[in-house]
Amino acid sequence: MSDDRTTMQDPRYQYPRPPFDRQPQPAPGLAAKMEPRPDHGEESYRGHGRMAGRKALITGADSGIGRAVAIAFAREGADVALSYLESEEADAREVVALVEAAGRKALALPGDVTSEAYCRRLVEEAERGLGGLDTLVVNAGRQQTRPSVEALSSEDFDRTMKTNLYALHWLAQAAAPRLPPGGAVITTASVQAYEPSAILLDYATTKAGIVAYTKGLSKQLIERGIRVNAVAPGPFWTVLQPSGGQPPEKVEQFGAHSAFGRPGQPVELAPVYVLLASQEGSFITGEVYGITGGAGIA
Repeated sequence: MSDDRTTMQDPRYQYPRPPFDRQPQPAPGLAAKMEPRPDHGEESYRGHGRMAGRKALITGADSGIGRAVAIAFAREGADVALSYLESEEADAREVVALVEAAGRKALALPGDVTSEAYCRRLVEEAERGLGGLDTLVVNAGRQQTRPSVEALSSEDFDRTMKTNLYALHWLAQAAAPRLPPGGAVITTASVQAYEPSAILLDYATTKAGIVAYTKGLSKQLIERGIRVNAVAPGPFWTVLQPSGGQPPEKVEQFGAHSAFGRPGQPVELAPVYVLLASQEGSFITGEVYGITGGAGIA
C-alpha cells in the first residue's frame, strides 16, 4: 500500500482493505478516532494552481469528503470557509491548520445546517469573511441505518431531509445571487440515489432528490454563467460509516464488494471536485459524476 498519488501502481492495493475493526462512534463522529485514519490528502494531495484566487464555502468540511475538498481547494489556491457542527471542532481545527499551511485563508463557521437561519447566515458570513464567494460545495450529510420502515421515525426522516435536502435549498437560494459568472455549485449525491439500500430509505431518498435538484438548478443558473454539478460517491471510508451510517458488522467489511476490494479514500474524490469548481470544467453543468468503485450509476 502506498499513499504516493503520483506513482503508477495497482489501485486495488493503494489504500487499506478490509477487514476493519467495528469501531462504533456516536453520530456525527470524529475522523481522528477512525482506524485506519482516512486519507483526506493531508500528505498525498498536490495542488497545481487550478483555483488560484477562488473563494469557496464547503459544508461538512471537518472530515470525510468535505475535508478532502477543503485541503484540495486550498492547495489549488483557494480561500475556504468551513461549515461543521460544533461537536466536530477537534477535526475542524485540523482542517483550518491544513488550509493555513497551504498559505490560504480558512474561515471557521460552526453551526447546524438543519437551521434555515444558520444556512442563510453562513453564506453571508462566508462572503464577508472571504471578501467574496464564487464556489459553493454542499456536502454535509446525515446517514443513519434503520432495519425496517417501521423503525424509521418521523424525527429521523425529518432530520435527514433537513440535513441533506432542505439545507441544499437554503444554501443555494442564499448563494445564487452572490455567485459571479464563472462560479460553481457542487452537490454531493450518492450511488444510493440509483441503487438504494434497504436500510437507508431516508438517506437514499434525499440523495435521489439531490440529483434532481442539481439538474434542475443547473438549467436556471447557467443563464447567469454559473455551473451546477453533483458528485455521486460509492463506498468511501469516512466517519459517516462507523457513526451509524452502517451496521457495525458491515463496517468490518466496508468496501469489500467494490471492484477494487476496498473502500475509496476521501482524497480520491477531491480531484473531481476541483475539476467541477475550476475553469477547467468550463463546459460541464447538470452532470452527475459517479465515483463508485466500479458499481456505476444508471
